[in-house]
Amino acid sequence: MRHAVAAIVDGADVEGAIEGAGLAPSDDVRATLRKIAEMNRLMAQDHELPALLRALDGRFIPPVAGGDLMRSPEILPTGRNVHGFDPYRIPSAFAVSDGARQADRILARHMADGHAFPETVAVVLWGTDNLKSEGGPIGQALALLGAKPRFDAYGRLCGAALIPLAELGRARVDIVVTLSGIFRDLLPLQTRLIAEACFLAATADEPIESNFVRKHALAYQAKSGCAIDTAALRVFSNAEGAYGANVGMLIDSGAWSDDDEISNTYSKRKSFAYSRKGEATQQLDLLGAVLETVDFAYQNLDGVELGVTSIDHYFDSLGGMGRAAKRARGGREAPVYISDQTRGEGRVRSLSEQVALETRTRILNPKWYEGMLKYGYEGVRQIEAHVTNTMGWSATTGQVEPWIYEQITRTFVADPEMRERLAALNPAASAKMANRVMEAHARGYWKPDAELLAAMTQAGDELEDRLEGVTTEIAA
Repeated sequence: MRHAVAAIVDGADVEGAIEGAGLAPSDDVRATLRKIAEMNRLMAQDHELPALLRALDGRFIPPVAGGDLMRSPEILPTGRNVHGFDPYRIPSAFAVSDGARQADRILARHMADGHAFPETVAVVLWGTDNLKSEGGPIGQALALLGAKPRFDAYGRLCGAALIPLAELGRARVDIVVTLSGIFRDLLPLQTRLIAEACFLAATADEPIESNFVRKHALAYQAKSGCAIDTAALRVFSNAEGAYGANVGMLIDSGAWSDDDEISNTYSKRKSFAYSRKGEATQQLDLLGAVLETVDFAYQNLDGVELGVTSIDHYFDSLGGMGRAAKRARGGREAPVYISDQTRGEGRVRSLSEQVALETRTRILNPKWYEGMLKYGYEGVRQIEAHVTNTMGWSATTGQVEPWIYEQITRTFVADPEMRERLAALNPAASAKMANRVMEAHARGYWKPDAELLAAMTQAGDELEDRLEGVTTEIAA
C-alpha cells in the first residue's frame, strides 16, 4: 500500500497505482486509494489565502469541525471556518477504548525498562491534543485509574464511574494530572470528570495494595489531618487566568542558578488543585506529596507538525513536572516518556529516544534545515529555537545525550560557511545559538574536546562582534 500511495503522490491514477504496487484490485483498495488521491489533491491547493480574502471582504466562509488531519481527513479542504466541539461528548467511545490500550502500552514500556508496576504516574494533558483526538489522553488517564465516564440518557457526559477491580485485572494506578491553561478553560466538564474519578478511587472500599489512589490519599490524610476530599485531589493547573509554568522563560533567559529554582517555579505555578466542583485551591504541600510517589511521567505527542523540541511548551510542562518530581523524590530521577500517537497504534519512547529521533530527523537533517533557511530570518530563528528547547530538556530532565550538542555545534557553529549563512540571515539568532551551546557546556550537559571548544569560543566571539557591528575592517 505504501508504494501505491507514493505513486498517487507522484501523479499516478488509482488503477495505475494499484498495478504499479502489485496490489490485488478490490473495491476496498480502490475506495481507500480514491480517498487518498482526493486528500492529496486538496492538500496541493492553497485554500487559506482565498478564504482569508473572502473573510476580509465580508463574505461567507464554509464551516467545518476542527481536528487533526491524520485522524480526521474530512477537515479538508483547509481554509474553512473551524468550529469547536461538543463538550458533552468528550471523551468519545473510541477515545475511551483506545485510551485503555495506550495506557497498557505505557505501563508495559515502563516495566520492560526493568521497573516494577508503578504506583503513581504523572500525566500532562493539553486542550488542543484532546480536542484533536476526541479526548484520547483523557481516556488514558481514566484507564490508569480504572475508571470510565458516565453519560446520561441523552448521551451527555455527567460524571465518572469506577471499573470493578475484577474487571480491571490490575491495581488502580494513582495519577497526578497537570492541565494546561487551555484545557482548564475549554474543558471544565472533563476537569471535574477526572477529579471525580480520583475521589471515587480514593474513597472506594478496596484494599490499598490494589488501589494506590486510596493508599496515598489515606497516608496524606493521616499526615496532614485534612479531609479525604482534599487528600484525593489529583488534578493540578494554574490559578484561574494564569497560563504556563514559566520554566520556558527561565531557560530562555539563562538566568536560573540551580535545579531548585526550576522546581520552585513549576510547583508554585502548577499547585492549584481542582475539585469535583471545578473549584481551585492552592495545595503546594499536596502537590509535593503526590509527586514524591511518582514512578514516571509522560505526555502524548498527537501531531506530526510539532515535536518536543519544536516549542518550549513541552519541557515547560512535562520537563518542569519531571524536575519537580525529582526534588520531591529526594533527588532520584523519574523516567520520562513520550507516547507518540502520530501514526498506527502508537509507540512509547523514552524522552532521550524522542529527542535523539527529532535531532536526527529535524535539526541535523539537511532537508529540514535547508528548508528552514529558505525562509531567511525566521528560518534561522526556528533552528535556534530547537537548540534552546533541546537545552530545556537537559535542564529539566537531564536526559539529552551529549552527542546531540556536539553535532549541533559542528553543523551550525563551528562550520565557517554555515555560520556565515546563518549570521547573514539572522545575526541575533546565530549569536544566541552559539551562546546556547556554550551555556550547555558550562552547565555540564556535554564536554567538547579542546579543538571544538576553541572553535566554538572563537565563533561565539565573532558572532557577538558581528551583532554589535564590530568587523575586522573596522577594528583595523
